[in-house]
Amino acid sequence: MFARCVQFRQILLAATFFSVSFAACQTPAITLSAGTPLPVGIDGHIPMRAGEPIRAHLLYPVYAGNTLILPEKTIVTGTVIELRANRVRRNNARLNGDFTPFHTPVVGFTGITLPDGTALQVKTGTARDGAPVYRLVAPPPRKGGFIRRQYDTGMQILRGQLEVITAPHKGDRLLQLFYRQLPYHPERIESGTAWTVETAAPVEVPAQSAFPAAATALDKAKPPAASDPQQGWLVQAYLGEELSSSNAKVGEPIKATVAEPIYNADHTIAVPQGATLVGAVTKAKPARSFGRAGTLGFDFNQLILPDGHAQNVQSELKGVDSSSTVELQMNSEGKVQPKPQDRIVVPLILALLATRPLDEDREFQGGRNFVGANGFGLVGNIVGLAGGSKYVATGIGAYGTAVSLYRRWIASGHQVSFPRDTRLVLQTTARRSAVLKPASR
Repeated sequence: MFARCVQFRQILLAATFFSVSFAACQTPAITLSAGTPLPVGIDGHIPMRAGEPIRAHLLYPVYAGNTLILPEKTIVTGTVIELRANRVRRNNARLNGDFTPFHTPVVGFTGITLPDGTALQVKTGTARDGAPVYRLVAPPPRKGGFIRRQYDTGMQILRGQLEVITAPHKGDRLLQLFYRQLPYHPERIESGTAWTVETAAPVEVPAQSAFPAAATALDKAKPPAASDPQQGWLVQAYLGEELSSSNAKVGEPIKATVAEPIYNADHTIAVPQGATLVGAVTKAKPARSFGRAGTLGFDFNQLILPDGHAQNVQSELKGVDSSSTVELQMNSEGKVQPKPQDRIVVPLILALLATRPLDEDREFQGGRNFVGANGFGLVGNIVGLAGGSKYVATGIGAYGTAVSLYRRWIASGHQVSFPRDTRLVLQTTARRSAVLKPASR
């Protein structure tokens, strides 16, 4: 009888041990609150049409209460709700002989597939500011004087042009370049396009098996200890409101929400997810005529924890996700502005080609007319060839040169804009000064 009791106790202890171990290997059931950002992106091209299904994935993990709930690459599904006319792009394309009725897709998402296969229904807001996303990273400080800086800028432009034929997927890129010469071509949502949508209602996420990748990532990138003010924290955050060089003012207050918890070396929480960073715009200049681009800079100087405790911090912008249709760059001080354009070489080449039909040698006149009639896409080339007049071909080429000169030298430059929920990377260091307080009124 005593032996049976001992055996029963051993079985009971083993069952208890395994049940505790199983519970420890699960994430808790939790509710994602309404307004939680979901940054999603697509891997392949999608036809540009209303009702088209979208299969996307999370670009970054989603946390709730410092717990990883949705890991990176979680599948998110939705649809293209409607297409809206992109009038700015239409007008610019028509100047080049492209009469494609360009659209901007409005998308929404309705489903999430957890790593264990569980399907959840989700309701999100809509988004229409999608574009291929890339991370702007602050480069090391520039060295040298004015001549060296101009040389570096020229080399940067040259490398950007060479990427058309050297970067991956050059075949598809060259095909799209050819399509843009046609008077009409089909539209598509480009591979890599990303949107950030917010949950419109709470989402109940059931308990799941723990994500081993999360622990691995934590071990690989152990953040510095909170007690080391010299090293600081590398903070991932979401911008609270839209920010644009067109209307931002120096000193304008801004906020960002910490997206992922920051851990001490002993894995205790140093900066919790959901904490708020408070800062201000430090540089703002709108785009102006004669190709002068806008500039934008900002920083954060206070960290407010979810419990209301505030601490002064010193921050430096290390990276920012850009989904703008305008290519941007960031300097070592964190100032963001559009990448410089080639303002000389392209107009010069077009001008030289435009003079080719005027060559006195009548041999191959048709070929010279075809080459010289640039600037209005394939339509211009065909008109120059079919018309047979060297003056018509030269006129079309001169038109293309004038449009190129106008865009690069006379028209207003591009603005710098970051939508709400733009992902930021900040190097933040605690300051031992007194906490800033709002000015009394």
